[in-house]
Amino acid sequence: MFKTRLLSGIVLVILVVGVLYLGGYVTLGAVFLLSLGGVFELLRIYKLEKSAMGIVTYLATIVYYGLLCFGYSEYIMPMMLAYILAVLSVYVIAYPKFQDKDAMAAIMSFFYVTVMLSYVYQIRELKYGGALVVMIFVCSWVNDTFAYCFGVTLGKHKMTPKLSPKKSVEGLIGGLFSSALVGALYGIFFSKNVYELSNAPIIFAIIGLAGAVMAVIGDLAASAIKRNNDIKDYGKLIPGHGGILDRFDSIIFTAPIIYYCLLYMTGNLGG
Repeated sequence: MFKTRLLSGIVLVILVVGVLYLGGYVTLGAVFLLSLGGVFELLRIYKLEKSAMGIVTYLATIVYYGLLCFGYSEYIMPMMLAYILAVLSVYVIAYPKFQDKDAMAAIMSFFYVTVMLSYVYQIRELKYGGALVVMIFVCSWVNDTFAYCFGVTLGKHKMTPKLSPKKSVEGLIGGLFSSALVGALYGIFFSKNVYELSNAPIIFAIIGLAGAVMAVIGDLAASAIKRNNDIKDYGKLIPGHGGILDRFDSIIFTAPIIYYCLLYMTGNLGG
């Protein structure tokens, strides 16, 4: 099991690096497919993956990424409103086939997966996005790795015993501190090699900390959904890791907060 998990993890990292390095349509296409797969995984939990509500949500995901692709961002909000109305229309027309919780599950699937995961692509499209997108993985993977290390060596106080018994307060603090520290170091690299940004270490440290907090919440939120619905994994797409939502749960939460932190804290990098 460990060997399978390690090998698939290495392959996944190589694919992620390649996709983000190429940027543009390659990144857009990859994030779109991940979103579509993630939406399917989440809808499957609520037995909506083949329903009319599921189809409406898949179509909304396609339209949403189409608007991003062709630069029609001004139509995204009207499109979202139209999607919500479409879901509620299906709910009313097919009543009592669907319940109100089904409509809420469909809407959550779209916003939780499609919209939030799209910020990986949107960060990549920023000025110097190829370098900035690295912060997503600093916040999620660095935090996760060091939280585990600190938790194993120093962990004594359970953080969420009912939700995630293995996570400790010490691990949480260690992960957050490590993410902020690596963020600061990356800020130095960014300022010297990519773009000279005033107070870059402080800015990237804050972004690292904020993103790490969201990574923890994202991981716990995904775990809570699984526990509420009595499932072990969201899928089996990634050997040893589970489904898309099992592997990208923290990134889904991290990407939006990093995007807006970068947008408001860096002054659009002089652009």
